[in-house]
Amino acid sequence: MTDIFEYPFDGAEIMKKRRKLKAELLADGTQRIKKRIAILSGSTADAVADILELFLLNYGIEPQFYLSEYGQYYNDAMFPPDELTEFKPDIIYFYTSYRNITRFPEIKDSAAEITAKLDEEFSKFAEAWTSTKEKFACPIIQNNFELPPFRLLGNSDFSDIHGRVNFINRLNMRFAEYAAANDGFHICDLNYVSACFGLDEWSDQTQWYMYKYALSMKAVPYLAANIAAIIKAMFGKNKKVLALDLDNTLWGGVVGDDGAENLQIGNDLPGGQVYTGFQEYVKLHKDIGVLLTVCSKNDLGVAMTGLEHPDGTLRPDDFTLIKANWENKDKNITETADELSLLPESFVFADDNPAERQIVRDNIGGIAVPEMDGAENYIRILDRNRYFEVLKLSEDDRNRTEMYRANAQRNAAKRSITDYGEYLDSLEMKAAIKHFEPMYIARIAQLTNKSNQFNVTTRRYTEAEIANISRDPSFIPIYGKLEDKYGDNGVVSVVIGNIKGSELHIDLWIMSCRVLKRDMELAMLDELVRLSKERGITELYGYYYPTAKNSMVRELFGAFGFEKVSEDEKGNTVWKLGISDYEKKNRHISVN
Repeated sequence: MTDIFEYPFDGAEIMKKRRKLKAELLADGTQRIKKRIAILSGSTADAVADILELFLLNYGIEPQFYLSEYGQYYNDAMFPPDELTEFKPDIIYFYTSYRNITRFPEIKDSAAEITAKLDEEFSKFAEAWTSTKEKFACPIIQNNFELPPFRLLGNSDFSDIHGRVNFINRLNMRFAEYAAANDGFHICDLNYVSACFGLDEWSDQTQWYMYKYALSMKAVPYLAANIAAIIKAMFGKNKKVLALDLDNTLWGGVVGDDGAENLQIGNDLPGGQVYTGFQEYVKLHKDIGVLLTVCSKNDLGVAMTGLEHPDGTLRPDDFTLIKANWENKDKNITETADELSLLPESFVFADDNPAERQIVRDNIGGIAVPEMDGAENYIRILDRNRYFEVLKLSEDDRNRTEMYRANAQRNAAKRSITDYGEYLDSLEMKAAIKHFEPMYIARIAQLTNKSNQFNVTTRRYTEAEIANISRDPSFIPIYGKLEDKYGDNGVVSVVIGNIKGSELHIDLWIMSCRVLKRDMELAMLDELVRLSKERGITELYGYYYPTAKNSMVRELFGAFGFEKVSEDEKGNTVWKLGISDYEKKNRHISVN
């Protein structure tokens, strides 16, 4: 089912089969999160909503849409109709285009007059964004602008301030600066997507004049895929690991047969340049927090000679784990996921061999396996599929490889010590547990949308919602950071408690799986109880809502000493703990 939504995809086929594809997706048994998306449009948006729905369903998100009337994006933003207010959107998407720029420069205009037009165009959109942010407090996605269909000044249209190309580029930069300065505001890069698709094919003049479609029908899936990539990143549906084959994937040739000295790699050989470019592209992903692993049918020692090739860009230290053996690749990926405390579905598997790709695809549900056909196409295929879409980089993202490598060292130490308490003490753990702070709002929101296994209620929060909770005195919101002698794990746990009289109701309790069974949950409970007592609270209430992934925390509150109050036919449980005589439970972590 996923192949049709992988790049390169057949846009015409998706458009043609959209009803059948929707029915198949809804019937596949996937548990999806439900989100309300308001599309405030400058042109007819029905087809965009139809195809966006398919991509989101494929990502595990079931959308419900509000569509503004044609051209009413500004009015709906400034003066929301009752229908939009009652809809209570989780996301607002401004679907606008070149067609919605109302004042372009004229040849007679002075530089000051052109700047005034630029200010006016930007202000119109900024007013709409500010209004919707104040009224709905939800993330906003805004298209930037594609290039115009003609250049009056030819190539000078780019450099001359009277050119439409120049004007659009300046306006797009204003949008970029606004996005950089405002959390929860995201740009859908229409300029780039339309360029990739081909500007001449992007817009159909006949469809615009007859139906007010700002882009051609065959381009709709490409835009929808790009919007869906932003939305899935908001709700924790990004991939985390890029698992790579070696032979004819990271280099040309078979290292075991040809020898490392005869591999195609390096800029001196025409055949090697394409692999060097791919290695450089892959290595860049470490900087955005993507974990790199090796999954290769090879002898480990032989594989290492390839990874140590003097003309290679990637080195063994760039990989969090290396699996080079003769086991089936689906088995190696599953074991890698287990060692990293991740789900196999968070992996992307890149392999030039179609048979190996199909075996992995058939045996690991949810894993992404792109069609890696032709080394010259590798970068474009991975890049266009937007597996690792970045909304905002956190310090934890940049340090993720080191964090997981340190976790592997911890696991090795655990195997060498027989007493578990002694092992925990040997880690020399230190935790900082504090009220939500502005510098960690983005990371906290990110964690709430990623954590599935240790997540008792699986509630998701936007940055705006987390910021509001941090300022609301009716909540006790705390985050926990954990470090030890091997390194800093960053923000690993979040708890949100809602105060109701003398009771605290735990709306959210999540923890990163990489710190499981290290008493961090006990340290968080101790601090939650301490803060609750300061606020005159006498009872804590915990909730567990089962999903396909969070069974590990089914009895979490029972293990804490809570009493089960109720359980319904779906397995939803409610728990209660009196805290008047509570005794601290954490024994192995020093808490600041």
